[in-house]
Amino acid sequence: LAVIRVTNPPESMKPMRFANSSKLTVGAPVMAVGNPLGLSGSVTTGIISALNRPVTTMSRDDSDDVLGSYDSSSGVVVTNAIQTSAAINPGNSGGALVNANGELVGINSSIASLPSADRSQSGNIGIGFAIPSNLAKSVADQIIRTGKVTHAFLGISVRDAAAVKAGVKVRGAGIATVIPSSAAGKAGLRRGDVITRIDDTDIASGES
Repeated sequence: LAVIRVTNPPESMKPMRFANSSKLTVGAPVMAVGNPLGLSGSVTTGIISALNRPVTTMSRDDSDDVLGSYDSSSGVVVTNAIQTSAAINPGNSGGALVNANGELVGINSSIASLPSADRSQSGNIGIGFAIPSNLAKSVADQIIRTGKVTHAFLGISVRDAAAVKAGVKVRGAGIATVIPSSAAGKAGLRRGDVITRIDDTDIASGES
């Protein structure tokens, strides 16, 4: 994200209002605005398909972020992404995801695409992801206040899994990817480990 200061803006320039993304509901209509394939001002429609999706994004040269495969060892893990059915294609990253009132609910970030021989993107398949507006506002506020952004980063992605503990099968969060340079990687966590408990809290699934 970038923060831009505009001096003496024309009266016709109105800032977009931020909606409270914590109040989003599954099934709510949304619109994605972006610049896919250089087609500026493109708008697609859809709904909120799911909330708080943990996804791993991977940066590729000259392209947007895409949903990383589970066996990837690099990428950025977003734990509370918004999943939407609105078409998000290469060029949409950084565009607005807005609600029916025209308020910002998210920043388009990633698409899930089918694998290809050259590992390039295959385009939208009806699953897109966006950074929640509350997180985007927090980042923007930090940039304005300090000029940089600081936040916790564990460095893993997880999925539902099971492990055998004392001869009993228990559910937990299986580690799907680990970024080697992250805190999790340096702590010795590895792909395939299953987290069943953190302090006094039982972990029963990847979304726990």
